[in-house]
Amino acid sequence: MQFPLPNWLRTPLATVLVGASTLLHVMSLFAVTIVKALLPLPAVRRICNPLLTGIAESWIGFNSWMIGRFTRTRFMVEGDDGLHYNGHYLVLANHQSWVDVPVLQKVFNRRIPLLRFFLKSQLLWVPLLGLAWWALDFPFMKRYSREAITRRPELAGRDIEATRRLCARFREIPVSVMNFVEGTRFTDAKHAAQDSPYRFLLRPKAGGVAFVLDAMGDGLQSILDVTLVYPGGRSGFADLFADRIGMVRVQVRERPIPTELVGGDYQNDAVFRERFQAWMNAIWAEKDATVARLKDSKDL
Repeated sequence: MQFPLPNWLRTPLATVLVGASTLLHVMSLFAVTIVKALLPLPAVRRICNPLLTGIAESWIGFNSWMIGRFTRTRFMVEGDDGLHYNGHYLVLANHQSWVDVPVLQKVFNRRIPLLRFFLKSQLLWVPLLGLAWWALDFPFMKRYSREAITRRPELAGRDIEATRRLCARFREIPVSVMNFVEGTRFTDAKHAAQDSPYRFLLRPKAGGVAFVLDAMGDGLQSILDVTLVYPGGRSGFADLFADRIGMVRVQVRERPIPTELVGGDYQNDAVFRERFQAWMNAIWAEKDATVARLKDSKDL
């Protein structure tokens, strides 16, 4: 039930409450992380890791509660039956808006393992959140430009090796590895610049998915293919607590991991790379049709 607040009060009050909750939870994360770092023993890790996850889930739970109380946004979710909190998933989604992250967290919190995103290394320095992501073992990726690799050839492949090392950590715990396959949020300008063959999506970038399957494919049980649609139009994060998002539609489809696509050399094997990209493009063609269906659905 939504709190009956005037529009001029809703957004600043929500901002203060979310900010206070974030500070409280990050400080709790930091305290447990100090213990984990000072006592790097397997028994300590087994105690600290669930505590860290529980703190993160509490923070997400509060944010989701805020969405339910401060907005009238309706969440229409399909196909989310049969999920397992102790599962091992690769979660793939299209990327429409900054709102995608709290939407995914609201849909999946405490229903599957904590979503862990691959993040650019620069995001480590985001106040509070960078520290929280680091404490929770979110993988930070340092991408090297072609110019940098030309100057220093030893950099080639370092990001791939880093992906393998980071994914190896996740074999020990239930995990949901999250990947926005398009690599960036959808805009009409990006869609036109890419000459995308899809009506509502950017071209998928298959390399990151291939690296995860190479690093831990046999440690994953399935893929959760998530489609996000905002029938009222894409909105920014500020629109969420301003109560300007009427509905979010989410479709979840669990897919098996093709065994023939696990363990291939995406970087150096051109035949395997072409086969992997064809598989990824087929999923994206289906997703594009799903977006069209959800946009046109009369179940509003």
